[in-house]
Amino acid sequence: MTVVRLVKDLVQASPEEAWRNQILKGDCVAALNKLPSQSVDVIFADPPYNLQLANALHRPDQSLVDAVDNDWDQFESFAAYDAFTRAWLLACRRVLKPNGTIWVIGSYHNIFRVGTALQDLGFWMLNDIIWRKTNPMPNFKGRRFQNAHETLIWASRDQNAKKYTFNYEAMKAANDDVQMRSDWLFPICTGAERLKDENGHKVHPTQKPEALLARVIMASTKPGDVILDPFFGSGTTGAVAKRLGRDFVGIEREQSYIDAAMERILAVEPLAKPELAILTGKRAEPRVAFVSLLEAGLLKPGSLLYDKKREHAAIVRADGTIVVDGEAGSIHMMGRKVQNSASCNGWTFWYVEKEGRLVLIDELRVVIREQMAKSGV
Repeated sequence: MTVVRLVKDLVQASPEEAWRNQILKGDCVAALNKLPSQSVDVIFADPPYNLQLANALHRPDQSLVDAVDNDWDQFESFAAYDAFTRAWLLACRRVLKPNGTIWVIGSYHNIFRVGTALQDLGFWMLNDIIWRKTNPMPNFKGRRFQNAHETLIWASRDQNAKKYTFNYEAMKAANDDVQMRSDWLFPICTGAERLKDENGHKVHPTQKPEALLARVIMASTKPGDVILDPFFGSGTTGAVAKRLGRDFVGIEREQSYIDAAMERILAVEPLAKPELAILTGKRAEPRVAFVSLLEAGLLKPGSLLYDKKREHAAIVRADGTIVVDGEAGSIHMMGRKVQNSASCNGWTFWYVEKEGRLVLIDELRVVIREQMAKSGV
């Protein structure tokens, strides 16, 4: 395995993390086995599709279609492809963090076989995503439906991985405040984005659009995360990761692809931190106990809490409970009691008087969370 170093305008890593933001040249399984275990946050894999093209493909005018006929997409049998798939997935599973996730993209030729292997090896399916192409290649022979989509499988490392990253609020906001669906509409890679060699030929036959990778990365990673691509090709994953403030590691065996990927990635300018901030909801915020307000000195035992109309008052006790009419309980329990309600969020019900005005105790919780963020908690 050879490490192809990208030294220009990339942050220098410590010796222990020297593999970050590099392209490892060699067989994917051999290279994966040399990476530290549980070291990457997300994997995006675009493996060979095993298209099984026995003959050249021509258009109706007899011109040759620039299809995928490379050696790396040739397998002698389905059994050989399945063995290859299990080998690289096992190697990926070893380097994936316990709460990490993996994305695999494929066509009808291979994605069902990959899905079976994922489940057999213990990965846990989260979603299948349909990438619907706005400009798919026609079916030239007219013997089948036009193949207008590819499938992405998104899976966690195992069934018990509950804390994987999913930026739900950001995806919803980006989709006009409607939940992001599992069918995505993007054009295939064309125009200036498509890498060409000096003869005007495609550098890579299956180059993926950056918009597709951007959505994958924005949905399932955080700035600073490490994204592994074991079939790096022309470097789309690395280019988008760098622009979005993530680290990457790519594995590729073809030198021509590596050269193109290096040039491409070195030209990318990372976005600034304000542009990389991720919208989060309440569920993503750290839990704060009411007693933390007392421990931080934002409230004191004996302080009075009120509802918005000052119809009810509660006394704060040193143990983090509050007392109303001689009965003690949590801020939520006593909020329910005074309203005779089945539910109550005490954080948004109770106020404390500060400098002559009522301040929602949830604003004090925000102060605690800001302190936690500054200390890296």
